[in-house]
Amino acid sequence: MNTRLAVATHILTFLQSQDGKPAPSELIAASVNTNAALIRRLLTQLAKAGLTTSQMGTGGGALLAKPGDRITLLDVHRAIDENGSVFAIHPNPSPLCPVGRNMTTVLNHRLSEVQRAMEAELGQVSIADIATDVSSNNRTS
Repeated sequence: MNTRLAVATHILTFLQSQDGKPAPSELIAASVNTNAALIRRLLTQLAKAGLTTSQMGTGGGALLAKPGDRITLLDVHRAIDENGSVFAIHPNPSPLCPVGRNMTTVLNHRLSEVQRAMEAELGQVSIADIATDVSSNNRTS
């Protein structure tokens, strides 16, 4: 696993906190503490998925394409996950070994159950929920 889901969620939560004001990639990058090129790459993927949009010109930047309560973490996961699977399975175990020749089938079955459960949970959490949690943490810390 990598940090792309976390960074994409950070981007969308940041945009939610902007209350409709466009945010340039440099400003988002400062919040994430990364470079603006990474933010722009992820924004491109999020835009393709219909989660963000861009406003060009002076004062322009990224915006949520729809309300944060209508964007789930599952939407984010699907937008940034290129291969569609959280778990990578070694593709060439030895067919001569009784473990090796059965491992791919067994793991695919078990891990697909885990992925379905994870996706069900991600589908229950919205960007608005994350923004609310961030706001609550700011008041208590």
